[in-house]
Amino acid sequence: MNLNHYTLMADLFQYPDGGYPQRVKDIQDFIDNNYPQAREDIDTFVELLPADDLNKMEELYIRSFDVQSVTTLDIGYVLFGDDYKRGELLANLNREHGQADNDCGSELGDHLPNLLRLISKLDDRELIVEMIEELLVPAIAKMISEFEPDRLKKKNELYEKHYKTLIETPEEGYLMYLSALKALDKVIRKDFSVVDKPVKRQTIDFLQSLDTEIEIENEVKT
Repeated sequence: MNLNHYTLMADLFQYPDGGYPQRVKDIQDFIDNNYPQAREDIDTFVELLPADDLNKMEELYIRSFDVQSVTTLDIGYVLFGDDYKRGELLANLNREHGQADNDCGSELGDHLPNLLRLISKLDDRELIVEMIEELLVPAIAKMISEFEPDRLKKKNELYEKHYKTLIETPEEGYLMYLSALKALDKVIRKDFSVVDKPVKRQTIDFLQSLDTEIEIENEVKT
């Protein structure tokens, strides 16, 4: 199976720049033509994308994945928090990135776009399937769940507790990246005939891990 389209899908989760809307359009065309089950999700993403306003695109990305974020694109953190298992995962992934000559740029080896590009470069089918089933599928499911209203409310309360303020949530497009994650999930499931397994108990809840991280950050500052 040709998996080069995962390099294309990786662009969906890159920090927006002036060329981002065109790359998104290319992804939309690809999905519309090849993955009808994901068509509605990618079309929703495009509808919500403020393609003529770079500042707003950046704001939506940051609010989703960076500052006071809904979730993170670092798969190891999503699954394990700061547990030692993430360190083991990063060590193994760094080896695979190096052997595949996959440049991770300024991000870590478990960053979602880096993993998607790695998949497109690997020849070891067994390793690819293992990454899909053990890392990407459960992590994406968890990331999608972080957009649930109750989770969003708890995160906002957490950020308000620590920072005494909240970044204003854009009224339009706030759930834009939820649609992107759903589209990616459907592409993966179609390609690899994924069968859901019982969810393994995660080492630490994302909100718990986030709370601990902020507490440590505040202690360092003081």
